[in-house]
Amino acid sequence: MKKIIIMISGRGSNMLAIAGNVKSGILKGVCEIQAVFSNKADAAGLQIATEMGIRTHCISSKGKKIKKYNSLVLEWLKQKNPDMIVLAGYMKVLPSELIQEFPRRIVNIHPADTTKHQGLYGYEWAWENKLPETKITVHYVDEGLDTGEIIEQRAVDLSGCNSLEEVEQRGLKAEHEFYSECLRKILTAKHRKTQRDMFLKKVKN
Repeated sequence: MKKIIIMISGRGSNMLAIAGNVKSGILKGVCEIQAVFSNKADAAGLQIATEMGIRTHCISSKGKKIKKYNSLVLEWLKQKNPDMIVLAGYMKVLPSELIQEFPRRIVNIHPADTTKHQGLYGYEWAWENKLPETKITVHYVDEGLDTGEIIEQRAVDLSGCNSLEEVEQRGLKAEHEFYSECLRKILTAKHRKTQRDMFLKKVKN
């Protein structure tokens, strides 16, 4: 079974959806959550994870120099050595050293089409531009800002939305289903590849 670490900075609504699917949904038997990590001690998602019986870990970024904070996070992640690092509202930019340590093992969900909008405020961007639909993107994390290889996208119909709040509600509802679906595809594909490589190795020997 694959091991994942979920990284958050706030309420952790995507974390909660993933955890629910790990417990009794489409991720059951596919992966286990090693820990929910946050850079904020008061992140609401940490309390939620604890109440669900999930281990949590916090390295506060408050008052720390970026280089020191990044070094502590990298050291902790290397000790845990997860199969996948899942960013779910983690509001810190990952350093190059961390990304290079876990190539194609870090994924993120972005509330917009990353070919058209990168960075914060994806739903605000869709609302202000009066888009009839937007696209949620799940992608691998590289050293750019939301420039990593796109794994999959899902369209969200925004017709009839009368406020930014409605846009966000529709988007988040789709995110909570879509992220777990993508994780299942990624993790089971990696499992199949591992089994195939082991089989080929036996054949060669």
